[in-house]
Amino acid sequence: MKVAVAGLGFMGATHLKAWRQVPRVQVVAVVSSDAKKLSGDLTGVGGNLGKTVEAMDFSSIKKYATFEEALGDPEIDAVDICLPTDQHGKAAVAALRAGKHVLVEKPMAVGAAEADAMLSQARRSGRTLMVGQVLRFFPAYITLAGALQTAGPVRLAYFRRQCGAPTWSRWLTDPSRGGGSFDLLIHDVDYCISRWGMPESVSATGYADLARGIDLVHAELHYRGLGPVIIEGGWRPGAYPFSMQFTVTTDRTTLEWSNGAEKLIEYGADGKVASHTLSDADPFAAELEYFTACVVEGRTPERCPPEQSAQAVSLMSEIIKSIP
Repeated sequence: MKVAVAGLGFMGATHLKAWRQVPRVQVVAVVSSDAKKLSGDLTGVGGNLGKTVEAMDFSSIKKYATFEEALGDPEIDAVDICLPTDQHGKAAVAALRAGKHVLVEKPMAVGAAEADAMLSQARRSGRTLMVGQVLRFFPAYITLAGALQTAGPVRLAYFRRQCGAPTWSRWLTDPSRGGGSFDLLIHDVDYCISRWGMPESVSATGYADLARGIDLVHAELHYRGLGPVIIEGGWRPGAYPFSMQFTVTTDRTTLEWSNGAEKLIEYGADGKVASHTLSDADPFAAELEYFTACVVEGRTPERCPPEQSAQAVSLMSEIIKSIP
């Protein structure tokens, strides 16, 4: 499968590294309106995962200044859209219409209408559409999903994700473009949908002062038969480090993990403490490899269905709107 990566910010660079680990794939083109980035100089690119971005050798691949140019290239089978969120809908629909398979970074879109248009075009085109909700491919969250199958009813689930306000991409500070807590917390919103579906209702509190680098949300998802499902986090001012963690309590156990930990800890109701060693597999490579398998083998992306990614957009929008 021959792929073009559109957008050479932090996620575009992250995906380019991950594609190197995926068999059956050749990255044949990159797309950016920034001539410096097209030259392979990505050294000024930043992100919230504490990783540096290296210079890349683009000498043997095609370089397009516009997305439309890339869509006219018959060699390209699939596009990996790592553009700002407000460009996802238009770019994905155009790519699907051009007969390309599409992987699009999360969030899927800035609103439900754009997400629905993407789903409709994918059905009409018969091409694969998948959203990069990479948390579904993180070893800790995969392990949690497996443990919850036999852990009994959930009495409380707590997911937290936070970091310093981004300084590397201006669009991330603009909520109308899908930035702010929308971009950050949709990871956990999508994960909850993957486990328990859409909640019956939501409630939230928060505080935003984007000029000061503050955008904080505390949301509760209300499910029939489950205890509180809480998603909390956002931006904090200054050089606050990125972190994510979860604690989930059921009748039988409590499962807990924080980023950087090599093991997920399980505290049993019987007093026993167990640890689950986590795989060191790159979740981004796993995500891209799964997308590739779906395209090459003609399978629908049941592990990360775009319909649920669209639900995550709607639910995250509802959370933000519910904040007084």
